Amino acid sequence: MHNTIKPKVTLVGAGPGDPDLLTLKGVKALAEANVVLYDALANEEIMNHAPKNAIKIFVGKRIGTHEYSQDQINQLIVDNALTYGNVVRLKGGDPFIFGRGSEEIEFAESFGIPTFVVPGISSAIAVPAYQGISLTKRGVSESFWVITGTTSDRNLSDDVALAAQSSATVVILMGMSKLAQIVSLFQKESKGETPVAIIQNGTTPQEKVGVGTINTIQQVVVENKLSSPAIIVIGEVVKESNKFKGFYEEFIASEIR
Repeated sequence: MHNTIKPKVTLVGAGPGDPDLLTLKGVKALAEANVVLYDALANEEIMNHAPKNAIKIFVGKRIGTHEYSQDQINQLIVDNALTYGNVVRLKGGDPFIFGRGSEEIEFAESFGIPTFVVPGISSAIAVPAYQGISLTKRGVSESFWVITGTTSDRNLSDDVALAAQSSATVVILMGMSKLAQIVSLFQKESKGETPVAIIQNGTTPQEKVGVGTINTIQQVVVENKLSSPAIIVIGEVVKESNKFKGFYEEFIASEIR
């Protein structure tokens, strides 16, 4: 029996939340899975693409409740591939953007298990796009940074201070608990008037948005009761969005008054 088992691991990016933003290749990979190890997905409807009889194991990490350590997840991937064959490891967003996907692939490969990666649409790009925010725009922004707000040692990434010095659009994931620090770094660079959007549960029906500037955004968060999971977008492109143009025009007018 075991001789016929062909272990295989496919890392699939589930996208930012809207279940329709899963790729066709991701759908096909799930349809062939014997086992699915999945994270805390923004939308668990995605799991419907897996066969009914597939083994489904929740290994998600939510802040404060770690179901499994990364080492345990790595071992589960390998054990299930060797026992049942085709394992799909489903991760929110794109598996290689702050998803620790490369660690999982390397571990599986160290056992000689063939591995494949199906990229996912990263929330860093898709969530702003749903709000009409183009991270790059001719004449406004030539580049963008995507930075994790919370590093593995639970601190704010040093790259935020560097990004604050640039003219690029800055997208910060997992940064809500560090918002005060982020604001002060941008204020140090005299960027208090820079537009900011905070988008919670982006691309889902539960989406909530707050817009302002570096100087006002903390107040906006309180007023709109915004919390994690949310994406912070900092840069002139925020006020270029058709959704927010009116807000910034009124905001500037009220400042002048």
